[in-house]
Amino acid sequence: MGEPTQVIPVFSGPQCAPSNPFCWDWITANWSSILGPSLVQHIYITLIAVVVGLVISVAAALFAFSRNWFAGGFLAFSTFLYTIPSLAFFLMFVPITGLSLTTIEIGLTSYTLLLLFRNTLTGLRTVPRSAVEAAEGMGLTPQQILFRIRLPLALPSIMAGVRIAAVTVISLATIAASVAPLGLGKPIFDAIHTLFDTELVAAALLTIALALVTDVIVVGLQYLVTPWTRVRR
Repeated sequence: MGEPTQVIPVFSGPQCAPSNPFCWDWITANWSSILGPSLVQHIYITLIAVVVGLVISVAAALFAFSRNWFAGGFLAFSTFLYTIPSLAFFLMFVPITGLSLTTIEIGLTSYTLLLLFRNTLTGLRTVPRSAVEAAEGMGLTPQQILFRIRLPLALPSIMAGVRIAAVTVISLATIAASVAPLGLGKPIFDAIHTLFDTELVAAALLTIALALVTDVIVVGLQYLVTPWTRVRR
C-alpha cells in the first residue's frame, strides 16, 4: 500500500502546503466558513452540557443533603459514568439517539455530574456551624437556612466544580465530533484525514484558547457572586 494522499484544501487566494504547520492565509480565508462556525458550535455544545449538568447536580445535591442513602447512590452512579471511556460512551447511545447533537449532549452532561454534584454537596456540608446557628437564632426554618445560608455559602465550591466541568466538556467535545461533525472537533478530524497541518493546529489552538478564556470567565463570575470571600481581615 502506498503513502496516504495529502489533500491541499482549496480556497480563493494562495494555497498552503499540507506540511505547513501554520498558514495564516488559509486561516483568514476560511475563518467565516470553517473555524468561526465551529467555534460557535463548540461554545453552544459546552453551554448546554454544563448548564443541564449544573441544574441536575444542584437539584440532586439539595435532595441528597439530608438523605445520605441518595447521596451515596448518586455519587456511585455519577462516578461510574465518569469512568466510561468517552468515545465508547458516545457510541453507546448512537443506536438510540443516532449520530446527533442529542447523543453528544447526553455523554457530555453525564461527565459533568460527578464534578458538579460532589462539589455542590461538599459546599453544603462545609458551611460554618456558626452561620447556621445564627440563622437558627433568627428563627429561620431548616428550608430557609438551606436556600438562604447554605446554598449561597456553598457557591465557591460549586463554582470550582463548574470550572473543572467546563474545561472537561470543552476537551471532550472535540472527541464527540467523531459521532456528529460539530464543534472544533470537526476541523480537527478533517485535518487528520487530509493531513493538513494548518487546519489541525488552528482548531487545536482555538480549543485551548476557549478552555483558558472559559476558565477566566468562571473565575471572574465567582469573584462577582462571592464578595464575602474577598473581605480582608
